[in-house]
Amino acid sequence: MGTAPTQCPSGISAHFHGKFADKMEFSSSNFPSRVEIPKVSWRPSSKVLVNQICSLPDIDDLFWEKMPTPILDVVENPIHVKNLTIKELKQLADDIRLELSSVTSKNQRSFKASLAAVELTIAIHYVFHAPVDKILWDAGDQTYAHKILTGRRSLMHTLRQKNGLSGFTSRSESEYDPFGAGHGCNSISAGLGLAVARDIKGKRERIVTVISNGSTMAGQVYEAMSNAGYLDSSMVVILNDSRHSLHPKIEEGPKTSINALSSTLSKLQSSKSFRRFREVAKVVTKSIGKGMHELAAKVDEYARGMIGPLGATLFEELGLYYIGPVDGHNLEDLIGVLQEVASLDSMGPVLIHVITEENQDSEDSLKGGIAEKQQEGSSNSYSLVYGDHCRTYSDCFVEALVIEAEKDKDIVVVHAGMEMDPSLHLFQERFPDKFFDVGMAEQHAVTFSAGLSCGGLKPFCIIPSTFLQRAYDQVVHDVDRQKIPVRFVITSAGLVGSDGPLHCGAFDITFMSCLPNMIAMAPSDEEELVHMVATAAKIDDQPVCFRYPRGAIVGMDYPICNGIPIEIGRGKILVEGNDVALLGYGAMVQNCLKAQALLSKLGTEITVADARFCKP
Repeated sequence: MGTAPTQCPSGISAHFHGKFADKMEFSSSNFPSRVEIPKVSWRPSSKVLVNQICSLPDIDDLFWEKMPTPILDVVENPIHVKNLTIKELKQLADDIRLELSSVTSKNQRSFKASLAAVELTIAIHYVFHAPVDKILWDAGDQTYAHKILTGRRSLMHTLRQKNGLSGFTSRSESEYDPFGAGHGCNSISAGLGLAVARDIKGKRERIVTVISNGSTMAGQVYEAMSNAGYLDSSMVVILNDSRHSLHPKIEEGPKTSINALSSTLSKLQSSKSFRRFREVAKVVTKSIGKGMHELAAKVDEYARGMIGPLGATLFEELGLYYIGPVDGHNLEDLIGVLQEVASLDSMGPVLIHVITEENQDSEDSLKGGIAEKQQEGSSNSYSLVYGDHCRTYSDCFVEALVIEAEKDKDIVVVHAGMEMDPSLHLFQERFPDKFFDVGMAEQHAVTFSAGLSCGGLKPFCIIPSTFLQRAYDQVVHDVDRQKIPVRFVITSAGLVGSDGPLHCGAFDITFMSCLPNMIAMAPSDEEELVHMVATAAKIDDQPVCFRYPRGAIVGMDYPICNGIPIEIGRGKILVEGNDVALLGYGAMVQNCLKAQALLSKLGTEITVADARFCKP
């Protein structure tokens, strides 16, 4: 910005050196002794504050010891994995974790899900022959080891950056990504479509889909499993179970055990001889009579239910042959089971239950690497650069909602989506009995909210814009058509930066405002957001929605106070002029104010109006 360089504040310098000096080697010739600090400027007419920022040294100016990755260095594509011994595959897993942690330290992102799935990814590529065999993933955060093994290692530093690698699987990015994923729960449906197309065309490639236990909250997973069981097309479904649960009692309860017995039983279940014995037994009992066949089927179900974990028979009832649980960090077991499954030509759909641990000790697996440094740095990145002043729209929304909930005991919150915004913990801690996180079950969240409303409560249904698309049918039929007063809070509205087009919330203005009974509004800043929370709480005869973007609020020290309900359908004039009028909606009002500030210097008088409401 043309300002003179200034010494970095000593507090930040001490904080930085104290946290990272023991993990890095500094080059005195390259490490900058001064950093740029832009001046603070305040333009009242545009309501824009340019905050003081003390930038940290560029990552290229820091040098830490590069841990050797000898096995990974010779693996350029999955074909090279197949020539490795088990010992070398284990070393490859360590190398991939080092590589992922190196990337993590540079872009400050958590790769815990991918770190947990390293052995599973290696085993899949060792046994199956991608890209001929199709490997589909449900969740993008599990696929980074897959990206490294499929020729994208040199571009991993561009992950989720402009013109860089996608954070998810992408058909346009690599032939090893047969289907795009990012929202979860779609891989079995897409994989079944690929399997049926293969059968119709007379081809022989194998279809492998990897789902997470987070995806199992979504109904589409069970719809796809049921259809796969009915069609009986050969495909492999791998449930990557990281043992996460939204229910604290389940999290604290007993876990599915992995031991020598379960490992032996999993190998037996996947073996050719056992599968052929079951098929022969089915044929024999059918020839004896229907009664004998049904009796044998029940004995088989009960026996497998006794040796399998809780819930295993659910998959059997849906028509998938269950194998597991398998230790997701034991390469010998993983490869053995996958090889047995891959060797059967016509086996129908199979589900392999793999147990992985996201909270593995990274320090041990990385041999004293730099993963812990990244985790510490990411959690303090905001406080390091912005101090205590970086507040988001979500922070302001939750604080305003807590104030309303203190006054109105009927207010409850329903949240749906892949992960919960940390700011919502404030409401959850204050009102634990009035907060419901349903996970990746947006359709259920909407109808559940409608039921709460019919029961006399005032539900605020919080769903990111891109995930609300999945629940649109419920919004139309279960809420709007019946004029049930559900208050939709649409988060991450608009463009979402590094999360890319899959999480872009660009369509909710259109699909919500076209509904006949819906009130659609959007705040231009945090003050308007507080008032809209109060407005939504007051409306009790029809549904209402309001949207806000992800990111920092307009002002920096706005105190949250009691909101004042807004007159429905009424906007307001922010700046008056005689030449041009700009009408803004939501976050775009700030761009109108910036344009007004620029044009006023050229002598053009601008009127800026905040629409507030898109409908009415």
